[in-house]
Amino acid sequence: MRFGYHDYASFLIFIAYSAGSVIVPVSLVNLAQDLGFGLRSGGMAAGGALHLVRTVPLVATMLACGFLAGRWGNRLPLGVAVLLMAFGVGLCAVAPAYGVVVLALALSGAGEGVVEGLSTPFVQRLHPEEPGRYINFSHAFWSVGVLATVLVSGALLAAGVSWRILVAGVALLGLLPAAMLLSPGRDARSYPEAPEPLQARAVWASALAILRRRRFWLYYGAMFMAGGGEFCLTFWSASHIQIHYSASAWAGGLGTAFFAGGMVLGRTGWGYLVKQNQLRALILGSAAGGAVVTAAFPVASSLPVFFALLFLAGIATAPFWPSLQSHGVDRLPGADATLVYILLACAGIPGCGFFTWLMGALASKSANLGPAFLLVPACYVALGLLLLCDRREGVRG
Repeated sequence: MRFGYHDYASFLIFIAYSAGSVIVPVSLVNLAQDLGFGLRSGGMAAGGALHLVRTVPLVATMLACGFLAGRWGNRLPLGVAVLLMAFGVGLCAVAPAYGVVVLALALSGAGEGVVEGLSTPFVQRLHPEEPGRYINFSHAFWSVGVLATVLVSGALLAAGVSWRILVAGVALLGLLPAAMLLSPGRDARSYPEAPEPLQARAVWASALAILRRRRFWLYYGAMFMAGGGEFCLTFWSASHIQIHYSASAWAGGLGTAFFAGGMVLGRTGWGYLVKQNQLRALILGSAAGGAVVTAAFPVASSLPVFFALLFLAGIATAPFWPSLQSHGVDRLPGADATLVYILLACAGIPGCGFFTWLMGALASKSANLGPAFLLVPACYVALGLLLLCDRREGVRG
């Protein structure tokens, strides 16, 4: 595997994106106390709604990614979006009330939509010969960002550092990759964009052609489930550890770090070991293993056991998002690859928002997140069943 200037920029993009996505969940207990919707007193639905509200502008801008890429390519819209994402997270750091946090996260979500939509095709255009390997490897840096953020922020929160300072620090992370993408230097100009801009009519026609293919909707549903399972674990694990096990913010961050560590190991490992034609078997095996592991979450007897389960769940969850997208492109020959990546991400992100909210809403009734974690194995079983439907003798592309 060979990496260049734009590969390193993509690694930093994923780190900044993931740090902005998890700093609120890790700080949620402190943030909720500061802004008056304590989780222990029934505020879990309000906490889960933060990501659901963020999802709406995220999906809206993601849907526009095809037109943006057609007109300006991948690099420039991605650079501007990283700046917008960082600005929204920075605004969250100074929010005086819950409503302002919602507004700030919505603004951040608008930037994240373009990042989510274009970051994967950005890598795919760099490595068209073996995209699955490089996409899995680059997505590992999402988990690197999660791992670093939860460990550092958990320790600092436990030491009494304000959540506002931590959120502001995360906002600054986006400045470096934005500068790399927007730089007028020779390396920045060498990115392999499309040979000429595409008209909006051509982009729309390509998107409609994809939407008419029945196989696309199998992968759309699988991505919805994959996003829901992954982000339920990312968003709620730290809060569950603090509430159920009466643990500190540091322990909550450490638990999310175990999950992220499993994700890093899984994505880098699969990126090196698995060939493009093995992605389907990898996804199905991971769905089965992940369902078994996460079904044990509600009965975890101690915090060390819960940490071990989180690590194993991270390994199982790791290949879903990048591998489903890359395999979906392979199973839709003739379709515009950039648009397939964007449209499939438009399923994963709503899955993140919907299931994160649903888990919080279910837990609010009993002030107990444990049973609500059963949503995760349900997502993984549904994902596997959808992929099994995609057989050459069954659904036609």
